[in-house]
Amino acid sequence: MAAMMASITSELLFFLPFILLAVLSFYTITVAKCNAGRTKKKRPNLPPGAVGWPFIGETFGYLRAHPATSIGQFMNQHIARYGKIYRSSLFGHPTVVSADAGLNRYILQNEGRLFEVSYPPSIGGILGKWSMLVLVGHHHREMRSIALDFLSSAHLRAVLLPEVERHTLLILRDWLLSSSSAVFSAQHEAKKFTYNLMAKNLMSMEPGEEETERLRLEYVTFMKGVVSAPLKFPGTAYSKALKVQRQQHSTVNTLLVLYSIVPVSLAHIHVHTRIPMNVHTHILLL
Repeated sequence: MAAMMASITSELLFFLPFILLAVLSFYTITVAKCNAGRTKKKRPNLPPGAVGWPFIGETFGYLRAHPATSIGQFMNQHIARYGKIYRSSLFGHPTVVSADAGLNRYILQNEGRLFEVSYPPSIGGILGKWSMLVLVGHHHREMRSIALDFLSSAHLRAVLLPEVERHTLLILRDWLLSSSSAVFSAQHEAKKFTYNLMAKNLMSMEPGEEETERLRLEYVTFMKGVVSAPLKFPGTAYSKALKVQRQQHSTVNTLLVLYSIVPVSLAHIHVHTRIPMNVHTHILLL
């Protein structure tokens, strides 16, 4: 009898791990099914798509250069596979991409009511928390009001349009003085024209000056970082853009101090001082 009990005990000990494994497997499968059912019920109604690599997502494919006459290989492939509205992961965040004109129009028409404008934190980190592109609600309306006031029809006719004409003539003069066989990039010239016009009206800087050219090169670096993958490693476009942002903030703050120490009224600013009228002085004198 003792020998029989010992035999049964040894057999039970032999099969015990298999029994425990079967019970554990059954429990795991049951829990997984319950969680899957619960997740399926709670899952929002999202469009089809893919999230790509962890953190990076599909950012590199989305930022790949393409001709201006097309929407690019990334968009074409995703539209063909998922439709005009699909989900993705861009700049480190889940994103729904829409290439549907009707939906885009609906979003723009209901901005501030049903939809709120926002950018990924990586872009907001470069542009700064007070950028009009990042601000929402009351602050955005206030900044937009200041910008529209500066761009009023009277100021547009009196100052901005003559400045546009002057900078256009400067560009044409440079072309005339250059070699007749010289080849230039239309994109580069358009960027230079736009930047010179902005520098004049934002900070009263003249084209061709050393400080203007230095800021222009920094601005090019800055814009490359805005549309790059948010990788804060030394040497990356994003890291360089953050460095440039800090340098430009220092320059702008210095200019604001210079403008603010002159206590003159808006009506006498051109007559009694040499401080020029630009966006900064316009805001300070509001």
